Amino acid sequence: MIMTNKLNYMKDVLKIASAVALTFVLSSCGSGSKDEKGSLGDKKAQLEKLKSDKEKLDGQIKTLEDEIAKVDTSATLNKGKLVVATTVDQKTFDHYIDLQGHIDADNVSYITPRGTPGQVRALYIKRGDFVKKGQLLAKLDDDVQQKSLQTLKTQLAYAEDVYRRQKNLWDQNIGTEMQLKTAENSVNNLKDQINSATTAWDMTNVRSDVNGYVEQLNLKVGETFVGMAGTTPQIQVVNTSSLKVVTEVPENYLSKIKEGTPVNIKLPDANLEFNSKISLMNRAIGLNSRSIITEAKIPYTPSVHINQVAEVRIKDYTNPSAIVVPLTVLQTDEKGKYVYVIATENGKKIAKKKTVQVGESYGDNIEVKGGLAVGDQVITEGYQSLYEGQVVTTS
Repeated sequence: MIMTNKLNYMKDVLKIASAVALTFVLSSCGSGSKDEKGSLGDKKAQLEKLKSDKEKLDGQIKTLEDEIAKVDTSATLNKGKLVVATTVDQKTFDHYIDLQGHIDADNVSYITPRGTPGQVRALYIKRGDFVKKGQLLAKLDDDVQQKSLQTLKTQLAYAEDVYRRQKNLWDQNIGTEMQLKTAENSVNNLKDQINSATTAWDMTNVRSDVNGYVEQLNLKVGETFVGMAGTTPQIQVVNTSSLKVVTEVPENYLSKIKEGTPVNIKLPDANLEFNSKISLMNRAIGLNSRSIITEAKIPYTPSVHINQVAEVRIKDYTNPSAIVVPLTVLQTDEKGKYVYVIATENGKKIAKKKTVQVGESYGDNIEVKGGLAVGDQVITEGYQSLYEGQVVTTS
């Protein structure tokens, strides 16, 4: 009986408050013709007062509506607040370290002179050409080497003639063995010198060290070939058959990763995705970057290019039997973190707080390590204005 009287009283107050608000509004509308002679300042002041009174009445109306909703079990509002719930189940939860890397190749050759730097007399390649290991790429000036080689060959021809003559005499028992050995040694020494001169001459031939594509060609006929012009290679050949993703990992993650750790790699520009693992970790931490360089292999793909940007996700944690909820449903009060679940009391579905202990979070989800059980119905929509014990409905 007392509850009914209180409810009726609240409803009467609500009606009165609504009527008063309406009266204020009508007064503000109807007073325009009466106050035509009033000053503009007076009208503005009156308008501000009416707005302030209306805001106060709106607040009182909202408070009364909430109180009625809590005690009026027969009202339409208390058929239950509409919510959406998801039944808790166990599933695999993975946590990743999100970083950015770039594509590189295992076989990158920076071509340099095998001898001393020299002037380029001919180029046999252009940028983008595919070349084979040992293929001639350029020819350096070889005048000195050619003259030296020609002189030695002339000397060898003369020494061989002397040796033949001496050998003929020796066969006729003419001359000494020392003369024959001297002539033979002269021939052998010149042959050795010719071999060395031939090697020196061949060093003026610039050849590729690997199979691959000419990635950079910063060289023209007439320029001096030194291999590197400052920090820029004059000729760079890249073998893309063995590609890798190079990533700098901050040192605070080093305890969570190792060689063999799974890695997911996305190349947004090429619309490609690969699953790989860390194949190499440097042992030194960069003094300035405070990070360590890691590598992960990926298969050869024609649309993948050296230095292409890669989105790298290194899996540093996994739980194959985790309870996971959306991160947005997690709320906090003085007792800690909690979520709302649907419980049944006296045949009605109500909202019930459940304090939870959480673990890792990734993306839109968070791992719950305690407080929830398989089969619980976690409220995922409509939870924002719920209170403990509020009647809810899912349809």
